[in-house]
Amino acid sequence: MARSAFAAISLTGALGVLTLLAPTPDDRMAEVFGDLATADRVSVIVPGADVTRATFDGGRRKAYSTPGGAARALIAQVRGLDPAARPAVVAWLGYDSPRAISLAAATDAVAEDGARELRRAVARVRSITSAPVTLLCHSYGSVVCAKALPGLPVADVAVFGSPGLGVGRAGDLGTRARLWAGRGGNDWMRFVPPVRIGHLGFGADPARPSFGARVFAAGAAGHSDYFQPGGVSLRNLALITLGRASEVSAP
Repeated sequence: MARSAFAAISLTGALGVLTLLAPTPDDRMAEVFGDLATADRVSVIVPGADVTRATFDGGRRKAYSTPGGAARALIAQVRGLDPAARPAVVAWLGYDSPRAISLAAATDAVAEDGARELRRAVARVRSITSAPVTLLCHSYGSVVCAKALPGLPVADVAVFGSPGLGVGRAGDLGTRARLWAGRGGNDWMRFVPPVRIGHLGFGADPARPSFGARVFAAGAAGHSDYFQPGGVSLRNLALITLGRASEVSAP
């Protein structure tokens, strides 16, 4: 079983990379890009299926499709929009990411454990900084975020490429945070039926206006392209991170 305690390791490197979890024999890990102690905006990236240590920060053709690569792309975009900003981004893999083609990816059993660990991670972040925290939740990671949300002290939550959040509408999530949802035009997730049958599936599509989330434009993004530099999705995720809600573009 992975340890959930954060390790006390000094910031290093140009971006200030801090390993948050002590080394474990499994694939759970987290890193901070930036300085949480001085940040004025904090984002936590929660990835979906098929993420391991080998693909946490590298190991894929699209570097930005990994949690570490996404964190770097987000920081660069935030600083491009606001050079005075002091962002910190937590790339978090504190749960057992399921295989994309598996029963685990179609049920919420793994997400239950992930939600407990995510709540601990946010509490740790909150013990370091009072800056607004945004959750950026991709694919199955959005299921993890949804289960962690009730009472969680975060300002914004953005879900994208989501299979559903396990509820029928945004008001059932038990949060006061602003909820955002996006889906790229080339994301294969659009073909997944928005239903729940027994323990299978996650219900309503959060990117449909009827769900009650604020829908943001994601352009022609495919399932792994939401943090692609130069893309409309990355720009909107950076604006959400910055708290500039009125500037976020709609589809």
